[in-house]
Amino acid sequence: MRSYLDFEKPVAELEAKVQELRQVAGQGDSVAIGEELSRLEAKAEKALADLYAGLTPWQKCQVARHPQRPHFNDYVKALVTDFTPLAGDRLFGEDAAIVGGFGWFRGRSICIMGQEKGSDTQARIRHNFGMARPEGYRKAVRLMQLADRFDVPVVSLVDTPGAFPGVEAEERGQAEAIARATDLCLALGVPNIAVIVGEGGSGGAIAIATCNNVLMLEHAIYTVASPEASASILWRDSACAEEAATNMKITAQDLLKFGIIDKIVAEPLGGAHRDPDAAALAIGDAIEEALKGADSLSRDELRAARAEKFLTIGRKP
Repeated sequence: MRSYLDFEKPVAELEAKVQELRQVAGQGDSVAIGEELSRLEAKAEKALADLYAGLTPWQKCQVARHPQRPHFNDYVKALVTDFTPLAGDRLFGEDAAIVGGFGWFRGRSICIMGQEKGSDTQARIRHNFGMARPEGYRKAVRLMQLADRFDVPVVSLVDTPGAFPGVEAEERGQAEAIARATDLCLALGVPNIAVIVGEGGSGGAIAIATCNNVLMLEHAIYTVASPEASASILWRDSACAEEAATNMKITAQDLLKFGIIDKIVAEPLGGAHRDPDAAALAIGDAIEEALKGADSLSRDELRAARAEKFLTIGRKP
């Protein structure tokens, strides 16, 4: 059963009529019904295309958070074979908010990790809605160290509203864990590629996204803080989240213009949740292209290119 966002109601009404006509058409061979069905299908597709061609930043935020949007485990199943997850940070415990391990991607070994939000209530609670604690980032560090030791490229799929802000996370050194993960991203001698597949929130995202190539799905968001948090800080009112989203420049299109990301990966019409397989294929092609581009670089060249990329952000041309 497809879930519709509030701004998608016109499309929802058209697609409901299409579904009703399909059921009627299945009961008979009326030519008139067939013609009306074709007309309505074309109208619904055009309405969807027009709607998604002009999404506002706040609407993109809603799409990035869509409950049916594919997450880390979905993309791993579609793209990676023989995936072997590794658990625990060898210091405190296991954090299910970040999942990672090794597997085969289109003929080459990779280390792949990312935040998993979960697809139902139980899974969301188990994965803490993709908000990692310090042990999650320390697990990411352990995985990156293994990848660096064995000369395996690292791929990060980012989808988090931010690192977990709870008291216990602060007690266990949340800021230090994020800083060390970010520092190791910069120090790796192997190619690392990040794909923002949903929400890229604050330090929780940058801890595994300080990479040679930062790719971003067309309707994902990447931000220093959620629009709601920013509205609470700036206007003392989280109800101003829509205004905050517009002013913060959180969309892929804005971030590409500012040089913060390297490439926008197109989504299927209506968002990745409408065709997860097509979204996974597009992500896989973009990752493969980025990996091929890094194959000729030495370890020192990879580090230098990565450092230059981030030092250049924000400089005037």
